[in-house]
Order: sequence, then C-alpha cells, then structure tokens
Amino acid sequence: MHIKQETRERHTLAVIVDNEPGILARIAGLFTARGYNIESLTVTDITEDEAVSRITIVTSASAHVMEQIIAQLERLVPVHKVTDLTALGPHVERELALVKVAGTGDHRIEALRLAEVYRARVVDATIASFVFEVTGGSDKIDKFVELMREVGLVEVARTGIVAISRGREPA
Repeated sequence: MHIKQETRERHTLAVIVDNEPGILARIAGLFTARGYNIESLTVTDITEDEAVSRITIVTSASAHVMEQIIAQLERLVPVHKVTDLTALGPHVERELALVKVAGTGDHRIEALRLAEVYRARVVDATIASFVFEVTGGSDKIDKFVELMREVGLVEVARTGIVAISRGREPA
C-alpha cells in the first residue's frame, strides 16, 4: 500500500463574523479539536456599530484539509463569510512589531543603522535602550528581529498578520 503525502501550503483566511461573546473561542476550538494549527490570528470590528468583526487566520494545510476547514467554519452560525485570500489570488499582508533593544556604544549605533535599513521607527528611547516599530511582511520582521538579537534584543511584541485582497472587490 502506498500512502500519498499531500503538500501543505500556507493560507490566509478572512472570516466575517457577528461580533458576539465566545465566537473567537468557538473558531479557535474548531481548529484545536481537529488538530489544525493557527500560525497567526487577528480580530477587529469592521462596522460602525461594532456588530460585525473580521478575523484573519493564517494556517498551513493541504488543499483537501483547507476545504474541510473552510466548510467547517462556514457551518458556524455567527459566520457570515469565509474567504481564502491565498486561493483568491493577489493580496496584501502586513504585520507590526515592537522591538526593544538595549545597548550602548557601537551596539547602539548598529541598532540605529539597522533600523534605518529596515525602515523601523524609534517610538521610545532611553539612555540604555530603544523601542522600534517595524511593519511589513513576516519575513522582513523575522529578519529584523534576528539582526537585533546580535546587538541587544530584549523583547518583541508582534500583532499577527492582517491581510486584504487586491483590487476593487471586497474579500
């Protein structure tokens, strides 16, 4: 018997839901109960009356499993719409990170130089440390954090990925 391994691909899902207590727990529970991993999760309300929210989920799965995830999400009562932005085509993804770096002398100068290269803004500074704000794709932020480790990384806080489809139509 030959078992075929399906390749896992990274997918970004936009899930439009009623903004009600427990909906995030129900969605996270759906992933947990079925052994699916959530790599990134962000939530925000998207209507003036705060009645509807958009949840952006990044996960990796085979095409077959992704179909199952979408079908299971769509069956949840407070879910209005599920869009696989990856399957839809071109979309924009960004993440924000706050990166605290401590250092003096040459390390301090190098941290500022690297921040300039990565277009990171200084949002707080003391005599012994900086807090940088950096936005961009996850790869850019990963590389910036990696470089800051060498000059005095203290702490990192990341928002998770936000994404939106390109073009005139909503996702």
